[in-house]
Amino acid sequence: MAIRAFLFDLDGVIVDTAIYHYQAWRRLANELGFDISEEFNERLKGVSRMESLDLILAEGGQTLSDERKQELATQKNEWYLEQVSRMTPDDILPGVATFFSQVRKAGLQTALGSVSKNAPLILERIGMSEVFDAVIDGNKISKGKPDPEVFIKGAAELEVQPAECVVFEDAVAGIEAGKRGGMHTVGLGSPDVLTQADMVAPSLEHLTVEQVLERFKQ
Repeated sequence: MAIRAFLFDLDGVIVDTAIYHYQAWRRLANELGFDISEEFNERLKGVSRMESLDLILAEGGQTLSDERKQELATQKNEWYLEQVSRMTPDDILPGVATFFSQVRKAGLQTALGSVSKNAPLILERIGMSEVFDAVIDGNKISKGKPDPEVFIKGAAELEVQPAECVVFEDAVAGIEAGKRGGMHTVGLGSPDVLTQADMVAPSLEHLTVEQVLERFKQ
């Protein structure tokens, strides 16, 4: 099947809000009496908010009620949103605008596949709300990555088959989600980390649409 659509994760692919997540999660951990490292934070990439909180609590050896966990997750999100609300188009990662221009010229459809419930706000702040043909975010799914739900829904909304899609991800969980959804995958980051990806590049700045289409040509 020919490639008809590109599906993109948001964080680490279009923008990099990982530092905002880390700062908010670390602040939360500190208030609970322990710390988390940047290395530990890598495990939270592509993972939903509540799952991330569970991993953090396990790291700190703490068990809390569901009600208390919900309070903490809400608090973390408020701290995170304080940072996100200050974002501008200048926060779009290098190479993204050029790559998306090539995508349009190639006549490909695009979808955002993010587990973040804040994805619409971020797209609005960076001026990319109208760029995607479909936006699937944390408000539209019940399962986080590595479950393929977010990408399966993206393909369905674009009315294309999974085998006609290429997923762009910076997280191991996201690559797994794309593979489990029956899609081609491009990892953005280190080949030593994104070992399951079909193709790896440092970022969209180091890729052209032609290279991607050539790689997955049937």
